[in-house]
Amino acid sequence: MEVVRNQSMFEKTVVQSESELIAQWLSNFDAALESASRAAVASLFASDGHWRDLLAYTWSITPCAGAEEIAALMIAKQGAVKARAFAIAEGRTPPRRIQRAGVDVIEGIFKFETNVGRGFGVVRLLAAEPSKAFQLMTGLHELKGFEEAIGKRAPTGEAFSRNFGGTNWKEQRSAKLTYADREPVVLIAGGGQAGLSLAATLGRIGVDTLVVDKFERVGDCWRQRYHSLALHNDTRLNHLPYMPFPESWPTYLPKDMLADWFEAYAWAMEINFWTGTGLVSGTYDASAGKWNAVVRNVDGTERTLHPKHLVFANGLVGSPHIPELPGLKDFNGDVLHTTDFTNGAEWRGKKALVLGTGTSGHDVAQDLHCNGCETTIVQRGSTTVLSIDPSAKLIYGIYNGVPVADGDLLTSTNTKPVIKKNLQLLTKRMLEIDRKTIDGLVARGFKFDDGEDGAGHQWKTRTRYGGYYLDAGCSQLIIDGDIGLLQNDQIERFVDDGALLKDGSVKRVDLIILATGFVSQEVVVARLLGDEVAKKVGPVWGFGADGEMSNMWKRTPQEGLWFVGGSFTNCRTYSRYVAMQIKAIEEGLLPRR
Repeated sequence: MEVVRNQSMFEKTVVQSESELIAQWLSNFDAALESASRAAVASLFASDGHWRDLLAYTWSITPCAGAEEIAALMIAKQGAVKARAFAIAEGRTPPRRIQRAGVDVIEGIFKFETNVGRGFGVVRLLAAEPSKAFQLMTGLHELKGFEEAIGKRAPTGEAFSRNFGGTNWKEQRSAKLTYADREPVVLIAGGGQAGLSLAATLGRIGVDTLVVDKFERVGDCWRQRYHSLALHNDTRLNHLPYMPFPESWPTYLPKDMLADWFEAYAWAMEINFWTGTGLVSGTYDASAGKWNAVVRNVDGTERTLHPKHLVFANGLVGSPHIPELPGLKDFNGDVLHTTDFTNGAEWRGKKALVLGTGTSGHDVAQDLHCNGCETTIVQRGSTTVLSIDPSAKLIYGIYNGVPVADGDLLTSTNTKPVIKKNLQLLTKRMLEIDRKTIDGLVARGFKFDDGEDGAGHQWKTRTRYGGYYLDAGCSQLIIDGDIGLLQNDQIERFVDDGALLKDGSVKRVDLIILATGFVSQEVVVARLLGDEVAKKVGPVWGFGADGEMSNMWKRTPQEGLWFVGGSFTNCRTYSRYVAMQIKAIEEGLLPRR
């Protein structure tokens, strides 16, 4: 008993020591900022240190590397920002020793304030030299005077509660939804996790927002996808803002369960949502500071809306990519893109080719096979393959043992160089875990790669949003020969009854599935907003020159145009920062261009 008690006392002392080190660094940082001394600020960072600012200093998502460079930018902004009161955040994950990107650090979550808001951040001190920070993140959490209407600030309901002789809540909601007497401040095109997350967050800080989506029901963006689809990452990491999933829900959510939740979420968050309505064109009136955005309903009627902000939340890619393949037009069977595929049951007893070895291609091939369709998958390029569990789960290890809100802060701290180093280390572990599967695939003729510089599938996600497969069982089917494998360069061209191979034989099939990805977002922008705007904005997604995602979650070169998207974690985390930027512009805290 005495040993246990002494051990507990020792552990408590260690935690206090880590807290003291974090507290001391934050105090020194506060003093250095107040002194406006670049040298003092620089002395608090490792020479190769990293800083990522999320609005607090720069009103944007801004990375910075090197002690001198960090100090120069901080001091240049400090006079206007007046960041101060840095202290360990109560009620958050306490400071601890941990390894990040192969570096031993002491990590702590802190709070602070600026002249316009309050924030949270993360600091990671070098364990070997705790007077210096390896990483710092400063994130604006709320604007003073415009805090979220939640908890004690939630509406009282006086406008409709016991409103005898007047309208009730449902009538008021119905009237508000029509936009008969006003224009939305923000128009969001796309009602998936990105659009819903942003709309809910904007609504909590009083920004009038309308979501339009081409599908007939909220959630159809998932509901209409292929029959066997389920999410490949843990449910606890996929919460939308303000409304976590029930704790009883399965680890990997099936698409229909998620779709129905979206519908409930839109209702519960009182999101103004027009279903069966798509954005068809838009032009920006710079003199008025508004968009002329034309939306079209399923019945063909159109309406021109005049929002100040237009947000593309239609995914990170555009419409399905249908490549020009030699002879494909001569094929007499059925040709479907994966977006049009629902269920393999109708192809029982038939033969199919699936062109593409990304996650959707593998999933569709497996669905066809399990429904009794003789299936061959065609590899068009080398592919990264990893197990959903345990390998893919390693990516989210930063959330282990901490609340999701803290995990969001911790993962938001990393800049491009740190992300790459992290992913290289994780990918190396994944290769060890999945070696048997990888070797089996290669033995079958599958072309495998471990990503750029060994950074794996998540680096591919950030650069091209494809080129990998999270294995739900299809790999073993390929290894065992239950699903056939062809390389694209084995195909000469397509013919009326299948694929003519270069050896002169014909692979006869009834169905060809195109798992060939999607056109870029820039193509969609050009189609809806014109070539000039598309050229002005440039690439959407992928690393930009500053090491951040190009034009994502921040102001773009086109005033009033925003892009949001990505994983559930991305959408939950960055919806707050996009909402605050828009609110700051509307309240005059952030000048319009």
